[in-house]
Amino acid sequence: MLYTLAGGGTLCGVAALVLLIVSTATDFWMQYRYSGSSANQGLWRFCINNKCHAHTITVAFWDATRAFMLLAVLSCFAGVVLGLSAFTNGTKNRRVRTGGIALVLSAFLALLALAIYTGVTVTFFGKRFLDWRFSWSFIIGWVAIILAFAAGVFQLCAYRQNTAEPAPSNVPDS
Repeated sequence: MLYTLAGGGTLCGVAALVLLIVSTATDFWMQYRYSGSSANQGLWRFCINNKCHAHTITVAFWDATRAFMLLAVLSCFAGVVLGLSAFTNGTKNRRVRTGGIALVLSAFLALLALAIYTGVTVTFFGKRFLDWRFSWSFIIGWVAIILAFAAGVFQLCAYRQNTAEPAPSNVPDS
C-alpha cells in the first residue's frame, strides 16, 4: 500500500512539475485585442502581431507572480526528488513525508501566484481591455495546482499508512 500511494504521489508530482514549468515558461496567460490585433502576455513577455517583447516595467504583481511560480517549481522538484529517493534503498519515512510537504507547499505557492495574477488581471486589465480572456497557460497552472496538492496528499497518506502498520516480527514460531 505504501508503494502505491507514494508512487501515485510521485507520478502526480512529476505531472505537476511538467505543467508548472510549461505554465511558467510560456507566453499565453492572457489573450486580448490591442489596437485591432490579437495580443497575448505571459509572465516574462508580451506578444503583439507575433512579435514578442520583454516586460519593460517592473510592477510588484509581476515580480510576486514570477517569484511564487518559480518557488512552486523548485518546491515541486524537491518533492518529486524526495518521492523518488524513497524507493532507492527501501522506504525512508522522512523522505516520503518531506516530499509530501514540499508538494503541498508547491501547490500553495502556485495558488498564491495565480491568485495575485487573477486579481490584478480582473481589476486592472479587465477594465483596460474589453475583449480579453485567460489563456491555456493560465489554465494549465490551475491543473498543476490540483495535481501538486493531490501528489502531496498521496505521499502524506503513504507516510501515515507506513507509520500505522506494525513492524513485522522476527520471532520464529516454536
